[in-house]
Amino acid sequence: MRHQIIDWDDAYANGPNIPRGERWPSLWVEPARRFREAQLAAGLARPDIPYADGDRNRLDLFLPRGAPSGLVVFVHGGFWLRLDKSYWSHLAYGAVSCGYAVAIPSYTLCPANRISGITREIGAAIERAADLVQGPIRLIGHSAGGHLASRMVTETSPLPPHVRERIAHTISVSGLHDLRPLMKTAMNNQLNIDEEEARRESSALLHPLPGTRITCWAGAAERSEFLRQNTLLANIWKGLGAETEVVEEPDRHHFNVLDGLLDSNHPLVARLMI
Repeated sequence: MRHQIIDWDDAYANGPNIPRGERWPSLWVEPARRFREAQLAAGLARPDIPYADGDRNRLDLFLPRGAPSGLVVFVHGGFWLRLDKSYWSHLAYGAVSCGYAVAIPSYTLCPANRISGITREIGAAIERAADLVQGPIRLIGHSAGGHLASRMVTETSPLPPHVRERIAHTISVSGLHDLRPLMKTAMNNQLNIDEEEARRESSALLHPLPGTRITCWAGAAERSEFLRQNTLLANIWKGLGAETEVVEEPDRHHFNVLDGLLDSNHPLVARLMI
């Protein structure tokens, strides 16, 4: 069977291709606010911790009761163009319930930044969070954040060796691992990806760090390009020595695939903790 993509903008358009997809990301705002306020009231949140000098170089840290078993860093999506840490606070619930501290950073968006600059900022955010919380580090990112999480465990990672050594597992949820197709979308007027940056920043075109364990997780109802990108990284990195797994969660699309992070017993949280 032959396949060819003609409309690259539609291939990467999530909201218009999901029933009532216009509800996101606004649907996350209120539950994120409630979780954040509850954690603050309990003395279990440290908001707006600076990790660099930029206005958006801040992270929120959510703590479990008692000493953390380790650190989870959640990297948000939005095609490197939109959103900030405030939309995602509630997604820390499952990992916090498992005894982990969860850091959620914002970062400087395109076009004020380049993707390579965002990579460096996320590296600085993880390093800062790692200074605050001891134990193993588990990375998880969604969409563009899935790219950034996987980028951290490549041989050209911005992370220093002592932080790299602590990374136990990485999950890329609906991640974008090959940036070259995005050069064909209208978004690239703001992303400004060129061939050099695509080759330098695409996780699928880079070697994983020795000992990398990565799960590529997507909703089975995702756009076909996201499913292709999901499988792509695991397929390539398996051939480069990484421990990989591909999961397509039934009855989930690009947005509600994150709902599993709200439940400490959900397979997505269980996989993160392995």
